[in-house]
Amino acid sequence: MLNIENIDVSYGEVQVLWDVSFNVNKGEIVAFVGSNGAGKTTTLKTISGLLHPIKGSIKFLDNHIEKMKPHKIVELGIAMVPEGRRVFPYLTVLENLELGAYTKRASQYLEDSLEWVYQLFPRLKERKNQLAGTLSGGEQQMLAIARALMSKAQLIMMDEPSLGLQPTIVTEIFKTIEQLNKQEITILLVEQNVAKALEISNRAYVIENGRIVLSGDSESLLKDKEVKKAYLGI
Repeated sequence: MLNIENIDVSYGEVQVLWDVSFNVNKGEIVAFVGSNGAGKTTTLKTISGLLHPIKGSIKFLDNHIEKMKPHKIVELGIAMVPEGRRVFPYLTVLENLELGAYTKRASQYLEDSLEWVYQLFPRLKERKNQLAGTLSGGEQQMLAIARALMSKAQLIMMDEPSLGLQPTIVTEIFKTIEQLNKQEITILLVEQNVAKALEISNRAYVIENGRIVLSGDSESLLKDKEVKKAYLGI
């Protein structure tokens, strides 16, 4: 579904990704893990068109997207749940969701999509007329995920969905990710909670200092001595 080949990415003159290659197959949860500043968010921004690689290619469903604008990439079927949730605080829950369906393709299914996300997140339906900025952190994260789903995306990229949330809410969010995957949503998951990410994903890539240093099925990486030492504190 998604194929990244040998991309280099820079912020101005400062290079942050070197020769990054990986793929995501349809129906998978793929974890992309590493420490702070390793290049995880930069990779997602590059896939979503907010940054463009200086070298290499990005293909989604056989479309080259490495030079495409972000709204065109959303139209193709990739949506991002940004780090820190980034809901529109002075708009209602419903208005945030409607903005998620702004593309021509998604707007046709607005009512059906609303019904679907309300089934997934009943609390959002209860609070649909409430300002998004007044929601709890966990509710805002649900809204950010639901807003991405409103775009009718086939691939959802999630950037640190557990960040700053209470442990009970984190468990709920990860259950939601698994539930979405069962409904045929492919997920690329960037997450500092490496143990949780590896528990729910099919495969994973480990990035350090802008380079992918390890990859494999998640179960094997959970047992890997280097991963245990560096990320699991074992």
